[in-house]
Amino acid sequence: MSSNKVNEKINLLAEFEGVVSGHRDGHGFVIRDDGQADIYLPSNEMRAVLHKDRVKARIVRTDRKGRPEGRVTEIVERFDTPIIGRLLQESGVWLVAPEDKRYGQDVLIPKGATGSAKPGQVVVVQLTEPPALYGQPVGRVKEVLGEIDDPGMEIEIAVRKYGVPHEFSEAAMAQARALPDHVRSSDHKKRVDLRDVPLVTIDGEDARDFDDAVYCEPAKVGRTKGWRLLVAIADVSHYVQTGSAIDIDAYDRATSVYFPRRVIPMLPEKLSNGLCSLNPGVERLCMVCDMLINAKGEVHAYQFFPAVMFSHARFTYTEVATILQNTRGPEAQSRKPLVPYLLNLHDVYLALLQARAARGAVDFETTETQIVCDESGRIEKIVPRTRNDAHKLIEEAMLAANVCSADFISQGKHVGLFRVHEGPTPEKQDILRNYLKAMGVSQTISDNPQPAEFQQIAAATKDRPEAQQIHTMLLRSMQQAIYTPLNQGHFGLAFEAYTHFTSPIRRYPDLLVHRVIKAILAQQRYQLPALPTPGEAHAKLSKRLASRAKPPVAGEPVKKVSADTLAWQAAGLHCSANERRADEASRDVEAWLKCKYMREHLGEEFSGVVSSVTSFGLFVTLDAMYVEGLVHITELGGEYYRFDEARQELRGERTGIRYALGTRVQVQVSRVDLDGRRIDFRLVSGDEELVLRAMRDKTNGSADAQEGVPRASLSKPAKKVGTVSRDKPASNKSASGRSSNRKESSGGARQPSEKSRKGRR
Repeated sequence: MSSNKVNEKINLLAEFEGVVSGHRDGHGFVIRDDGQADIYLPSNEMRAVLHKDRVKARIVRTDRKGRPEGRVTEIVERFDTPIIGRLLQESGVWLVAPEDKRYGQDVLIPKGATGSAKPGQVVVVQLTEPPALYGQPVGRVKEVLGEIDDPGMEIEIAVRKYGVPHEFSEAAMAQARALPDHVRSSDHKKRVDLRDVPLVTIDGEDARDFDDAVYCEPAKVGRTKGWRLLVAIADVSHYVQTGSAIDIDAYDRATSVYFPRRVIPMLPEKLSNGLCSLNPGVERLCMVCDMLINAKGEVHAYQFFPAVMFSHARFTYTEVATILQNTRGPEAQSRKPLVPYLLNLHDVYLALLQARAARGAVDFETTETQIVCDESGRIEKIVPRTRNDAHKLIEEAMLAANVCSADFISQGKHVGLFRVHEGPTPEKQDILRNYLKAMGVSQTISDNPQPAEFQQIAAATKDRPEAQQIHTMLLRSMQQAIYTPLNQGHFGLAFEAYTHFTSPIRRYPDLLVHRVIKAILAQQRYQLPALPTPGEAHAKLSKRLASRAKPPVAGEPVKKVSADTLAWQAAGLHCSANERRADEASRDVEAWLKCKYMREHLGEEFSGVVSSVTSFGLFVTLDAMYVEGLVHITELGGEYYRFDEARQELRGERTGIRYALGTRVQVQVSRVDLDGRRIDFRLVSGDEELVLRAMRDKTNGSADAQEGVPRASLSKPAKKVGTVSRDKPASNKSASGRSSNRKESSGGARQPSEKSRKGRR
């Protein structure tokens, strides 16, 4: 028997453990713990299991698509999270249709287990009997959320769907109520008094919590001119003691979650909007990073110290940008005493910007959007969020303070959490090289790419017609940043060491960094408390990171990791995973709102641009709406299209018509699936000249050689709205656009709020 057949037989006999991932079409997969290829589960195998159950399975065959097909041999653990859905009554039988279609089965509700719920209402169900091969799952109504169209219902669903903690414990609330309403004189002890220094906050118009305040003055650095920059950050650690009830709740949340019109804070409101927030005109406790910055934008020296401050003004980004553009205008006149300090801040920002360019940090300009809702929560409009010099000024000041905090922890030889952003994986490097070559870009990346190489490619291609798609591919090649005690630098920002210090009101890692800095100042060691057991999100991220870990080199001794470092690694994983969870919940709500918004525009036509290309179709972002939807490949005309991964395009074999990132198209809104968070478009008649040009390119055999040839054409007229369309395979993308793995780099993955630009990286 050949070795291949022996291995195949062994694989068929072996059992693998993993987590079930359901699909809205009824089948599913087992996501294996060992990181190997997922095992496909046909719909009949999914009858006895539910999405997120932990199972043992074995491979029984390979299906016609080459996928390993499996059979569940044992259910190891049932996923115990409640299911959210709508209560329905059919032929006298009560059941709940899950909002998350990956569950695949309706839940039967016995008579007397519906509570006060009425048909059609959104409810939370606790399972009392799991599914079986010949029986549906059974449950009871645990909570009634309300009617599907109630304002804010999408948020109520999302926080439960993603397991976002949204209620503080009674112990935490009691502890918050016991805190003082203002800074007491006894709190001033061992603090530098900065109340006479005109520190100011600069935030978005809708900001409610103010983490940071800034001040700048000219200073001599060595023999040359420079600046003294103060970044004062709310001293949350003074009020939130390690292991306290508030601390436990804050760790559980790990971050504030930002939705349109609502924030679920990490800390009780008395702290987040009151005692810790650097509100104008009141005393506040703070931790200060005091920096001397030279004319080249380099931090010459720094120090950290606790202080008491008094915010002299609450500025908005728009207001500061207006003042910087016209120092004699009415806005500047109304803030006249503070204008010189704003000009100093702008001067140091220009120097920091110079240093950023010198170190080669990646900086892609991307379009972020903001959802504007009315009082009932309905979308009024979606507008681009523009970044002006005030945004960038604050961002550079926060980056400088974060770098100093990372250096301070390293110099103090203390364990802490770094914000690590590694370079692209070898697989992503290959994809990017092939893409750049296919696009005729002369520059490429080396075997050990540096951030400056990405920035050089972005600069060299900024005037090309395909600039947007090239920059998008550069951004997608990046990995996501994580929190870890093992410093490996920040690739996108080109920093050797980087951490998060500037937002302790809304990020738990920043709170930990503050505690470590205080411990170093006091010549002590900060000890992590006994933290709660990490949850599902932690386990998923841990598995992903383990699959990327480099195997040990033969002959080299394996480094032992201390128990202290292991504890910090667990805390970093927990915070990283819950950051992902918050992003997913925010995207889910945005997708829901966009779907409701686009239901009002069924049948209407819009211009747009191809924002993603897959083997099953095109994702198009509308110019006017900033909403993304799918044009399925079956809507592209009556010919066969090949997906070119290197070029990230679909190309028609007969006509040679190409659809790629950046292609301009005209589409019609054909279908909106609120439950699936999906919007479907179909192409409408376009410029026939583009079709003829594509045909000429194909005939001449020169399509790949010519630069500047339009990558698009529209060849299929719209069908009448209201016709029954064929079912499309699920795309795993939300109506808001991307799947959940946006990469964080200097240029900016989309964030949930205006605040997020500051130090999020």
